[in-house]
Amino acid sequence: MRMKKLIALCLAVVMCVALFAACGSDPAPTPSGDTPPAPATNDTGSSDPPSAPPAPTEAVTLKILAGQSTTDAGIERMIDAAMARRYPNITLEWELVDWGRDFQPRMQLYIQSGLPDVMVGKAQDVLTYGSLGLLGNLSGQAYLNEVLEAAVPGVTVDGQVLGLVYNALYQGVYYNRALFSQYNVQLPNSMAELQSAIDTFNANDIMPFATHMVDTWSIGNVTMQFAVNEVFRNTPNWGDLFRDNQRNYVDSPEFRRSYERNMLIYQNTWQDLTFSMEQTACDARLVMGEAAMKVSGSWSIQNFLDIDENFDFGIFPFPNEDGDAKLLFEPNITFMKSVDSPNQDAINALFDVLVNDKELALEIYNFTKTAPMIKGVTPSFPNPSQSDIDMFAAQDRIIDVNLGNNQLQWGGFQEENARDIAEWLQGNVTIEDALRAADARRAQSRSS
Repeated sequence: MRMKKLIALCLAVVMCVALFAACGSDPAPTPSGDTPPAPATNDTGSSDPPSAPPAPTEAVTLKILAGQSTTDAGIERMIDAAMARRYPNITLEWELVDWGRDFQPRMQLYIQSGLPDVMVGKAQDVLTYGSLGLLGNLSGQAYLNEVLEAAVPGVTVDGQVLGLVYNALYQGVYYNRALFSQYNVQLPNSMAELQSAIDTFNANDIMPFATHMVDTWSIGNVTMQFAVNEVFRNTPNWGDLFRDNQRNYVDSPEFRRSYERNMLIYQNTWQDLTFSMEQTACDARLVMGEAAMKVSGSWSIQNFLDIDENFDFGIFPFPNEDGDAKLLFEPNITFMKSVDSPNQDAINALFDVLVNDKELALEIYNFTKTAPMIKGVTPSFPNPSQSDIDMFAAQDRIIDVNLGNNQLQWGGFQEENARDIAEWLQGNVTIEDALRAADARRAQSRSS
Protein backbone atom coordinates (compact mmCIF):
# COMPACT_ATOMS: atom_id res chain seq x y z
CA MET A 1 0.00 0.00 0.00
CA ARG A 2 2.82 2.38 0.79
CA MET A 3 4.35 1.74 -2.62
CA LYS A 4 1.03 2.41 -4.36
CA LYS A 5 0.68 5.69 -2.48
CA LEU A 6 4.22 6.59 -3.47
CA ILE A 7 3.45 5.89 -7.13
CA ALA A 8 0.33 8.03 -6.98
CA LEU A 9 2.13 10.85 -5.19
CA CYS A 10 5.08 10.84 -7.62
CA LEU A 11 2.86 10.92 -10.68
CA ALA A 12 0.42 13.42 -9.26
CA VAL A 13 3.23 15.83 -8.41
CA VAL A 14 4.91 15.39 -11.78
CA MET A 15 1.71 15.79 -13.79
CA CYS A 16 0.57 18.72 -11.68
CA VAL A 17 3.81 20.58 -12.32
CA ALA A 18 3.42 19.73 -16.01
CA LEU A 19 0.03 21.39 -16.12
CA PHE A 20 1.26 24.61 -14.54
CA ALA A 21 4.27 24.63 -16.83
CA ALA A 22 1.90 24.43 -19.78
CA CYS A 23 0.03 27.54 -18.70
CA GLY A 24 2.87 29.90 -19.66
CA SER A 25 3.05 31.49 -23.09
CA ASP A 26 6.32 29.75 -23.93
CA PRO A 27 6.55 26.31 -22.34
CA ALA A 28 10.22 25.79 -21.60
CA PRO A 29 11.85 22.43 -22.29
CA THR A 30 13.43 22.31 -18.86
CA PRO A 31 13.18 20.05 -15.82
CA SER A 32 11.09 22.63 -13.91
CA GLY A 33 8.90 25.67 -14.37
CA ASP A 34 11.86 27.95 -13.61
CA THR A 35 14.92 28.29 -15.81
CA PRO A 36 17.65 26.08 -14.38
CA PRO A 37 21.27 26.07 -15.46
CA ALA A 38 21.76 24.52 -18.87
CA PRO A 39 22.89 20.88 -18.75
CA ALA A 40 26.44 20.04 -19.66
CA THR A 41 26.71 19.18 -23.33
CA ASN A 42 29.27 17.63 -25.62
CA ASP A 43 30.35 19.16 -28.90
CA THR A 44 27.17 18.03 -30.61
CA GLY A 45 24.97 19.78 -28.09
CA SER A 46 23.47 16.65 -26.55
CA SER A 47 23.34 16.07 -22.84
CA ASP A 48 26.57 14.58 -21.53
CA PRO A 49 25.89 12.22 -18.60
CA PRO A 50 28.49 12.46 -15.87
CA SER A 51 29.11 8.72 -15.71
CA ALA A 52 28.35 6.95 -18.97
CA PRO A 53 28.77 3.15 -19.09
CA PRO A 54 31.48 1.52 -21.21
CA ALA A 55 30.49 1.61 -24.85
CA PRO A 56 31.86 -0.18 -27.91
CA THR A 57 34.13 1.77 -30.24
CA GLU A 58 33.46 -0.45 -33.23
CA ALA A 59 30.30 -0.30 -35.35
CA VAL A 60 27.40 -2.13 -33.73
CA THR A 61 23.83 -2.68 -34.90
CA LEU A 62 21.21 -3.29 -32.22
CA LYS A 63 18.07 -5.10 -33.32
CA ILE A 64 14.98 -3.79 -31.51
CA LEU A 65 11.47 -5.23 -31.43
CA ALA A 66 9.21 -2.34 -30.41
CA GLY A 67 5.61 -3.07 -29.47
CA GLN A 68 4.01 0.34 -29.84
CA SER A 69 0.74 1.84 -28.67
CA THR A 70 -1.03 4.47 -30.74
CA THR A 71 0.84 7.33 -29.06
CA ASP A 72 4.31 5.84 -29.52
CA ALA A 73 4.78 5.83 -33.29
CA GLY A 74 7.57 8.27 -34.07
CA ILE A 75 9.59 8.11 -30.85
CA GLU A 76 12.01 5.73 -32.58
CA ARG A 77 13.17 8.61 -34.80
CA MET A 78 13.79 10.77 -31.72
CA ILE A 79 15.85 8.00 -30.15
CA ASP A 80 17.76 7.46 -33.42
CA ALA A 81 18.72 11.15 -33.50
CA ALA A 82 19.86 11.15 -29.87
CA MET A 83 21.95 8.03 -30.35
CA ALA A 84 23.50 9.43 -33.52
CA ARG A 85 24.66 12.45 -31.54
CA ARG A 86 26.06 10.47 -28.66
CA TYR A 87 27.11 7.16 -30.21
CA PRO A 88 27.33 7.48 -34.01
CA ASN A 89 28.85 3.99 -34.23
CA ILE A 90 25.71 2.35 -32.77
CA THR A 91 22.91 1.83 -35.27
CA LEU A 92 19.39 0.94 -34.18
CA GLU A 93 17.45 -1.42 -36.42
CA TRP A 94 13.79 -1.17 -35.49
CA GLU A 95 11.00 -3.67 -36.02
CA LEU A 96 7.84 -1.73 -35.20
CA VAL A 97 4.68 -3.70 -34.37
CA ASP A 98 1.35 -3.02 -32.71
CA TRP A 99 1.74 -4.05 -29.07
CA GLY A 100 -1.85 -5.19 -28.58
CA ARG A 101 -2.00 -7.25 -31.77
CA ASP A 102 1.47 -8.34 -32.83
CA PHE A 103 4.02 -8.02 -30.01
CA GLN A 104 3.22 -11.28 -28.24
CA PRO A 105 3.13 -13.40 -31.45
CA ARG A 106 6.46 -11.92 -32.56
CA MET A 107 7.98 -12.67 -29.16
CA GLN A 108 6.82 -16.27 -29.40
CA LEU A 109 8.55 -16.60 -32.75
CA TYR A 110 11.73 -15.01 -31.44
CA ILE A 111 11.76 -17.29 -28.41
CA GLN A 112 12.24 -20.13 -30.89
CA SER A 113 14.81 -18.42 -33.11
CA GLY A 114 16.61 -16.05 -30.73
CA LEU A 115 15.53 -12.73 -29.27
CA PRO A 116 16.50 -9.31 -30.65
CA ASP A 117 18.97 -7.31 -28.56
CA VAL A 118 16.25 -5.07 -27.14
CA MET A 119 12.49 -5.41 -26.69
CA VAL A 120 10.16 -2.47 -26.04
CA GLY A 121 6.86 -3.47 -24.47
CA LYS A 122 4.86 -2.82 -21.32
CA ALA A 123 5.89 -3.27 -17.69
CA GLN A 124 3.65 -6.33 -17.48
CA ASP A 125 5.76 -8.04 -20.18
CA VAL A 126 8.68 -8.17 -17.76
CA LEU A 127 6.96 -10.77 -15.60
CA THR A 128 5.86 -12.76 -18.64
CA TYR A 129 9.30 -13.07 -20.21
CA GLY A 130 11.48 -12.47 -17.17
CA SER A 131 10.00 -15.50 -15.45
CA LEU A 132 11.19 -17.56 -18.46
CA GLY A 133 14.79 -16.41 -17.97
CA LEU A 134 14.86 -14.50 -21.26
CA LEU A 135 15.64 -11.00 -19.99
CA GLY A 136 18.97 -9.50 -18.95
CA ASN A 137 19.56 -8.08 -15.47
CA LEU A 138 19.86 -4.29 -15.20
CA SER A 139 20.59 -4.27 -11.47
CA GLY A 140 23.57 -2.15 -10.49
CA GLN A 141 23.63 -0.08 -13.67
CA ALA A 142 24.19 3.61 -12.90
CA TYR A 143 21.42 4.72 -15.25
CA LEU A 144 18.83 3.10 -12.95
CA ASN A 145 19.57 5.91 -10.49
CA GLU A 146 17.73 8.21 -12.92
CA VAL A 147 14.55 6.11 -12.79
CA LEU A 148 11.86 6.93 -10.22
CA GLU A 149 12.09 4.47 -7.35
CA ALA A 150 8.38 3.69 -7.64
CA ALA A 151 8.96 2.33 -11.17
CA VAL A 152 11.38 -0.39 -10.10
CA PRO A 153 9.41 -2.95 -8.02
CA GLY A 154 6.97 -3.75 -10.83
CA VAL A 155 9.82 -4.81 -13.14
CA THR A 156 11.81 -6.72 -10.51
CA VAL A 157 11.69 -10.52 -10.72
CA ASP A 158 13.44 -12.68 -8.12
CA GLY A 159 15.45 -9.69 -6.96
CA GLN A 160 16.67 -8.70 -10.43
CA VAL A 161 15.61 -5.52 -12.24
CA LEU A 162 14.65 -6.74 -15.72
CA GLY A 163 13.06 -3.67 -17.26
CA LEU A 164 13.51 0.08 -17.62
CA VAL A 165 10.11 1.76 -17.22
CA TYR A 166 10.06 5.01 -19.19
CA ASN A 167 6.60 6.53 -18.82
CA ALA A 168 3.18 6.00 -17.30
CA LEU A 169 -0.48 6.37 -18.18
CA TYR A 170 -3.74 6.96 -16.32
CA GLN A 171 -6.86 4.96 -17.12
CA GLY A 172 -10.52 5.59 -16.41
CA VAL A 173 -13.54 7.29 -17.96
CA TYR A 174 -12.63 10.39 -19.96
CA TYR A 175 -15.53 12.80 -20.19
CA ASN A 176 -16.50 15.92 -22.11
CA ARG A 177 -16.64 18.66 -19.45
CA ALA A 178 -18.87 20.91 -21.55
CA LEU A 179 -21.53 18.20 -21.85
CA PHE A 180 -21.38 17.32 -18.16
CA SER A 181 -21.79 21.01 -17.31
CA GLN A 182 -24.52 21.64 -19.86
CA TYR A 183 -26.69 18.80 -18.56
CA ASN A 184 -25.71 19.25 -14.91
CA VAL A 185 -24.21 15.76 -14.61
CA GLN A 186 -21.97 15.17 -11.59
CA LEU A 187 -19.03 12.75 -11.58
CA PRO A 188 -20.57 9.38 -10.68
CA ASN A 189 -19.22 7.29 -7.79
CA SER A 190 -21.81 4.50 -7.85
CA MET A 191 -23.33 2.41 -10.61
CA ALA A 192 -26.69 4.04 -9.89
CA GLU A 193 -25.17 7.48 -10.45
CA LEU A 194 -23.51 6.29 -13.65
CA GLN A 195 -26.84 4.92 -14.89
CA SER A 196 -28.44 8.30 -14.11
CA ALA A 197 -25.78 10.03 -16.21
CA ILE A 198 -26.37 7.54 -19.05
CA ASP A 199 -30.12 8.17 -18.90
CA THR A 200 -29.59 11.94 -18.98
CA PHE A 201 -27.42 11.81 -22.09
CA ASN A 202 -29.71 9.35 -23.86
CA ALA A 203 -32.68 11.63 -23.14
CA ASN A 204 -30.83 14.50 -24.82
CA ASP A 205 -29.73 12.51 -27.89
CA ILE A 206 -26.10 12.41 -26.75
CA MET A 207 -24.45 9.00 -27.05
CA PRO A 208 -23.23 8.10 -23.54
CA PHE A 209 -20.07 6.24 -24.63
CA ALA A 210 -17.66 6.53 -27.54
CA THR A 211 -16.10 3.13 -28.28
CA HIS A 212 -13.90 1.33 -30.80
CA MET A 213 -14.50 -2.33 -29.98
CA VAL A 214 -12.97 -3.34 -33.29
CA ASP A 215 -9.72 -3.19 -31.31
CA THR A 216 -9.45 -6.30 -29.14
CA TRP A 217 -6.93 -4.54 -26.93
CA SER A 218 -9.53 -1.90 -26.08
CA ILE A 219 -12.02 -4.51 -24.84
CA GLY A 220 -9.26 -6.23 -22.88
CA ASN A 221 -8.10 -2.95 -21.39
CA VAL A 222 -11.50 -1.80 -20.15
CA THR A 223 -12.28 -5.27 -18.79
CA MET A 224 -9.13 -5.17 -16.68
CA GLN A 225 -10.07 -1.66 -15.54
CA PHE A 226 -13.31 -3.11 -14.22
CA ALA A 227 -11.59 -6.17 -12.74
CA VAL A 228 -8.98 -4.21 -10.78
CA ASN A 229 -11.73 -2.40 -8.88
CA GLU A 230 -14.15 -5.34 -8.68
CA VAL A 231 -11.75 -8.27 -8.15
CA PHE A 232 -8.11 -7.52 -7.42
CA ARG A 233 -8.51 -4.71 -4.89
CA ASN A 234 -10.15 -7.18 -2.54
CA THR A 235 -8.28 -10.32 -3.61
CA PRO A 236 -4.84 -9.31 -4.95
CA ASN A 237 -3.81 -12.96 -5.47
CA TRP A 238 -6.99 -13.91 -7.36
CA GLY A 239 -4.91 -15.10 -10.32
CA ASP A 240 -2.81 -17.40 -8.14
CA LEU A 241 -5.98 -18.82 -6.58
CA PHE A 242 -7.38 -19.25 -10.10
CA ARG A 243 -4.35 -21.26 -11.17
CA ASP A 244 -4.71 -23.38 -8.02
CA ASN A 245 -8.32 -24.15 -9.01
CA GLN A 246 -9.64 -22.26 -5.99
CA ARG A 247 -11.32 -19.59 -8.12
CA ASN A 248 -13.19 -19.74 -11.43
CA TYR A 249 -14.50 -17.12 -13.82
CA VAL A 250 -17.83 -18.83 -14.28
CA ASP A 251 -18.82 -18.72 -10.60
CA SER A 252 -17.13 -15.41 -9.72
CA PRO A 253 -19.76 -12.67 -9.21
CA GLU A 254 -16.96 -10.08 -9.41
CA PHE A 255 -15.64 -11.23 -12.79
CA ARG A 256 -19.16 -11.67 -14.12
CA ARG A 257 -19.81 -8.02 -13.23
CA SER A 258 -16.56 -7.04 -14.94
CA TYR A 259 -17.77 -8.72 -18.12
CA GLU A 260 -21.26 -7.23 -17.79
CA ARG A 261 -19.87 -3.69 -17.63
CA ASN A 262 -18.86 -4.21 -21.28
CA MET A 263 -22.49 -4.94 -22.17
CA LEU A 264 -23.61 -1.77 -20.39
CA ILE A 265 -21.23 0.23 -22.55
CA TYR A 266 -22.18 -1.67 -25.73
CA GLN A 267 -25.86 -0.96 -25.12
CA ASN A 268 -25.05 2.74 -24.88
CA THR A 269 -22.77 3.27 -27.86
CA TRP A 270 -23.04 3.04 -31.67
CA GLN A 271 -23.63 -0.71 -31.95
CA ASP A 272 -23.59 -0.57 -35.74
CA LEU A 273 -20.21 1.18 -35.82
CA THR A 274 -18.14 0.14 -32.82
CA PHE A 275 -16.82 -3.05 -34.43
CA SER A 276 -15.57 -1.11 -37.44
CA MET A 277 -14.69 2.33 -36.03
CA GLU A 278 -10.99 2.98 -35.43
CA GLN A 279 -9.71 4.89 -32.41
CA THR A 280 -9.12 8.32 -33.97
CA ALA A 281 -12.67 8.53 -35.31
CA CYS A 282 -13.97 7.36 -31.94
CA ASP A 283 -11.98 10.00 -30.06
CA ALA A 284 -13.18 12.68 -32.48
CA ARG A 285 -16.79 11.94 -31.55
CA LEU A 286 -16.05 12.58 -27.88
CA VAL A 287 -14.21 15.80 -28.71
CA MET A 288 -16.98 17.05 -31.02
CA GLY A 289 -19.67 16.43 -28.40
CA GLU A 290 -21.35 13.50 -30.14
CA ALA A 291 -20.56 11.30 -27.13
CA ALA A 292 -20.14 12.18 -23.46
CA MET A 293 -17.68 9.57 -22.16
CA LYS A 294 -15.01 7.10 -23.22
CA VAL A 295 -13.43 4.38 -21.07
CA SER A 296 -9.79 4.69 -22.06
CA GLY A 297 -6.34 5.78 -20.97
CA SER A 298 -4.13 8.80 -21.38
CA TRP A 299 -2.96 7.49 -24.75
CA SER A 300 -6.15 9.19 -26.00
CA ILE A 301 -4.95 12.64 -24.92
CA GLN A 302 -2.76 12.93 -28.00
CA ASN A 303 -5.80 12.42 -30.25
CA PHE A 304 -8.00 14.75 -28.21
CA LEU A 305 -5.57 17.66 -28.48
CA ASP A 306 -4.71 16.98 -32.13
CA ILE A 307 -8.41 17.25 -32.95
CA ASP A 308 -9.01 20.33 -30.80
CA GLU A 309 -6.18 21.85 -28.81
CA ASN A 310 -8.73 23.63 -26.60
CA PHE A 311 -10.81 20.54 -25.79
CA ASP A 312 -11.73 20.49 -22.09
CA PHE A 313 -11.90 16.98 -20.69
CA GLY A 314 -11.64 15.21 -17.36
CA ILE A 315 -11.31 11.69 -16.00
CA PHE A 316 -12.95 9.59 -13.29
CA PRO A 317 -12.78 5.90 -12.34
CA PHE A 318 -15.50 3.65 -13.74
CA PRO A 319 -17.68 2.94 -10.69
CA ASN A 320 -17.54 -0.46 -9.00
CA GLU A 321 -20.20 -2.31 -7.04
CA ASP A 322 -19.06 -0.84 -3.71
CA GLY A 323 -18.96 2.75 -4.97
CA ASP A 324 -15.30 3.29 -4.03
CA ALA A 325 -13.49 2.69 -7.34
CA LYS A 326 -10.00 4.11 -7.81
CA LEU A 327 -8.41 5.79 -10.81
CA LEU A 328 -5.90 3.50 -12.51
CA PHE A 329 -2.24 4.15 -13.17
CA GLU A 330 -0.11 1.99 -15.47
CA PRO A 331 3.63 1.92 -16.10
CA ASN A 332 3.82 1.93 -19.88
CA ILE A 333 6.81 1.97 -22.27
CA THR A 334 9.36 -0.46 -20.86
CA PHE A 335 12.74 -1.33 -22.35
CA MET A 336 14.09 -4.86 -21.87
CA LYS A 337 17.25 -6.54 -23.07
CA SER A 338 17.94 -10.10 -24.13
CA VAL A 339 19.99 -12.04 -21.62
CA ASP A 340 21.83 -13.70 -24.53
CA SER A 341 22.64 -10.60 -26.59
CA PRO A 342 26.36 -10.29 -27.45
CA ASN A 343 25.98 -6.49 -27.46
CA GLN A 344 25.50 -5.79 -23.76
CA ASP A 345 27.73 -2.68 -23.72
CA ALA A 346 25.88 -1.13 -26.66
CA ILE A 347 22.53 -1.87 -25.01
CA ASN A 348 23.66 -0.22 -21.79
CA ALA A 349 24.83 2.78 -23.81
CA LEU A 350 21.36 3.04 -25.37
CA PHE A 351 19.63 2.77 -21.99
CA ASP A 352 21.98 5.40 -20.57
CA VAL A 353 21.03 7.84 -23.33
CA LEU A 354 17.33 7.16 -22.76
CA VAL A 355 17.47 8.26 -19.12
CA ASN A 356 20.28 10.83 -19.13
CA ASP A 357 19.45 12.76 -22.30
CA LYS A 358 16.78 14.94 -20.68
CA GLU A 359 16.03 16.80 -23.90
CA LEU A 360 15.20 13.48 -25.55
CA ALA A 361 13.04 12.46 -22.60
CA LEU A 362 11.15 15.76 -22.66
CA GLU A 363 10.56 15.44 -26.39
CA ILE A 364 9.14 11.93 -25.95
CA TYR A 365 6.90 12.85 -23.00
CA ASN A 366 5.47 15.89 -24.76
CA PHE A 367 4.89 13.87 -27.92
CA THR A 368 3.23 10.89 -26.21
CA LYS A 369 1.37 13.07 -23.66
CA THR A 370 2.42 10.76 -20.82
CA ALA A 371 3.82 11.04 -17.30
CA PRO A 372 7.59 10.57 -16.88
CA MET A 373 9.18 7.80 -14.88
CA ILE A 374 12.61 9.40 -15.37
CA LYS A 375 13.89 11.89 -12.81
CA GLY A 376 14.48 15.54 -13.62
CA VAL A 377 12.01 15.95 -16.47
CA THR A 378 8.71 17.87 -16.39
CA PRO A 379 6.56 17.66 -19.53
CA SER A 380 5.03 20.90 -20.75
CA PHE A 381 1.98 19.62 -22.62
CA PRO A 382 -1.48 20.78 -21.43
CA ASN A 383 -3.60 18.20 -19.59
CA PRO A 384 -7.08 19.43 -18.62
CA SER A 385 -7.76 16.18 -16.73
CA GLN A 386 -4.97 16.91 -14.24
CA SER A 387 -7.32 18.59 -11.76
CA ASP A 388 -9.34 15.37 -11.53
CA ILE A 389 -6.18 13.30 -11.14
CA ASP A 390 -5.05 15.57 -8.32
CA MET A 391 -8.44 15.23 -6.63
CA PHE A 392 -8.42 11.44 -6.72
CA ALA A 393 -4.79 11.34 -5.60
CA ALA A 394 -5.64 13.54 -2.60
CA GLN A 395 -8.44 11.09 -1.74
CA ASP A 396 -6.05 8.11 -1.98
CA ARG A 397 -8.10 6.87 -4.92
CA ILE A 398 -5.35 5.83 -7.35
CA ILE A 399 -4.25 2.24 -7.88
CA ASP A 400 -1.73 0.43 -10.12
CA VAL A 401 -3.50 -1.53 -12.86
CA ASN A 402 -0.65 -4.04 -12.83
CA LEU A 403 -2.19 -5.36 -9.64
CA GLY A 404 -4.30 -7.30 -12.12
CA ASN A 405 -1.99 -7.45 -15.13
CA ASN A 406 0.72 -9.20 -13.14
CA GLN A 407 -1.79 -11.83 -12.03
CA LEU A 408 -3.26 -12.49 -15.47
CA GLN A 409 -0.99 -11.98 -18.46
CA TRP A 410 -2.10 -10.31 -21.67
CA GLY A 411 -0.74 -12.59 -24.39
CA GLY A 412 -2.67 -15.84 -24.67
CA PHE A 413 -5.06 -15.01 -21.84
CA GLN A 414 -6.51 -11.50 -21.41
CA GLU A 415 -6.28 -11.06 -25.16
CA GLU A 416 -8.22 -14.26 -25.85
CA ASN A 417 -10.78 -13.42 -23.17
CA ALA A 418 -11.35 -10.09 -24.92
CA ARG A 419 -12.07 -11.90 -28.18
CA ASP A 420 -14.69 -14.01 -26.38
CA ILE A 421 -16.26 -10.87 -24.90
CA ALA A 422 -16.50 -9.40 -28.40
CA GLU A 423 -18.28 -12.55 -29.59
CA TRP A 424 -20.68 -12.35 -26.64
CA LEU A 425 -21.46 -8.68 -27.23
CA GLN A 426 -22.34 -9.47 -30.85
CA GLY A 427 -24.63 -12.32 -29.81
CA ASN A 428 -22.50 -15.17 -31.10
CA VAL A 429 -21.96 -16.82 -27.69
CA THR A 430 -23.43 -16.48 -24.21
CA ILE A 431 -21.75 -14.86 -21.24
CA GLU A 432 -21.55 -18.35 -19.73
CA ASP A 433 -19.62 -19.50 -22.79
CA ALA A 434 -17.21 -16.57 -22.47
CA LEU A 435 -16.60 -17.15 -18.76
CA ARG A 436 -16.10 -20.90 -19.20
CA ALA A 437 -13.66 -20.24 -22.04
CA ALA A 438 -11.53 -18.18 -19.63
CA ASP A 439 -11.57 -21.09 -17.18
CA ALA A 440 -10.55 -23.46 -19.97
CA ARG A 441 -7.38 -21.49 -20.66
CA ARG A 442 -6.37 -21.38 -16.99
CA ALA A 443 -2.90 -22.73 -17.76
CA GLN A 444 -2.26 -19.80 -20.09
CA SER A 445 -3.04 -17.17 -17.45
CA ARG A 446 0.60 -16.64 -16.56
CA SER A 447 3.93 -17.90 -17.88
CA SER A 448 5.96 -19.89 -15.40
